Amino acid sequence: MTHARTRYDLTVALTYYLPYMSGVTHTARTVAEGMAARGWRVAVVTSQHDRSTPRRETIAGVDVYRSPVLGQITRAQISPAYPVEAARIARRSSLLYLNLPMAEAALLSRLAHPTPIVSMLHIDLYLPPGLLNRVAVAASDVTSRAALRRSAAVITNSEDQAHASKFWPLVRRKPFRAIPAPCLDRRGGRPRYRRGGGLHVGFLGRIVEDKGIPYLVRAFRQITDPDARLLIAGNHRDVMGGDNLADIRAEIGADDRIHVLGELRGQEIDDFYASIDVFALPSLAESFGIVQAEAMMCGVPSVTSDLPGGRYPVLATRFGTLVPPRDPDALAGAIRRLAAIPPDVREAKAREARALFAAERGLDAHEELFRLVRDRAGATGAVDPPRPRRSVLAEDVEPRS
Repeated sequence: MTHARTRYDLTVALTYYLPYMSGVTHTARTVAEGMAARGWRVAVVTSQHDRSTPRRETIAGVDVYRSPVLGQITRAQISPAYPVEAARIARRSSLLYLNLPMAEAALLSRLAHPTPIVSMLHIDLYLPPGLLNRVAVAASDVTSRAALRRSAAVITNSEDQAHASKFWPLVRRKPFRAIPAPCLDRRGGRPRYRRGGGLHVGFLGRIVEDKGIPYLVRAFRQITDPDARLLIAGNHRDVMGGDNLADIRAEIGADDRIHVLGELRGQEIDDFYASIDVFALPSLAESFGIVQAEAMMCGVPSVTSDLPGGRYPVLATRFGTLVPPRDPDALAGAIRRLAAIPPDVREAKAREARALFAAERGLDAHEELFRLVRDRAGATGAVDPPRPRRSVLAEDVEPRS
């Protein structure tokens, strides 16, 4: 397959794309496929982190380009070809949608000139303590700042996240929009993971140190009901930077009420939300938490760490509780309180969450900003007349926080 002469309305640049899933990937994929469904010509340029994937393919109307990877340092891919290829395709595009943080962002943003850049600042990079990780974070901050300076506009998931970011002094000087990550309506699942009538608490996300899962296990073990269950779902087999499943299993010990489900996709995720009474996101670093917003949309309240950005879905809906990071006692108390929320309140709050976080609303906001930036840059021949809109919900999308 070749797209050598194809011109695009939008190029989406990010380090990890399908089949890898994370909150960054989920957002980028939903925007890319959603804009393609609206008649935009869209390319995604990413790394070939999984060597079994093709260098070129088309997924849901989006042309995907993957650059070969030579190695990896912490969570960063070593791909010398990536910024060159991404810039080449971006220069054939009306807009570049740059997903930060990204190790190559500084070089890519320079090479992509004169294509205007809309930067999506997902999070201030967090890595576990250690000298190499401190160096990696410092280097990432340099590249993010360079890219933000060259951006025509910046998006974050919330004002809360933006104002707390170390990059806010730069962001505030740019055309800026707070657009919640587009979330999928996952109602209609069946409770296949329920085991009995006791309280069921759930976590869904990457099984990594910064999600704080051991603190959740400690909190759950304070709940003595033998019929209670804790369901821990998410990828731990190929997460970038390494998983912490061994630490989690050490915390679980012999408690057979706690189940590690592994990675879920598509209908399995719908069934997961249908199986739980309370969602828990005890992160040590978080910028939004798509999984908690989607749980709320299904009528499941969330307890989450009181962190800028990550707390926004709870603050916006009042459908959950905020607790300090690394505090099992506070987590346990919040879980007990949220379990008592009656069904009518759950349904009312679910409607509020769907109104705030629905994917189509997020796509509307992205498209409005994209058109504004493109028109201000004087791009010509950008988009064809939009085709009739269709749903952007892909059944095999796994949202991750």
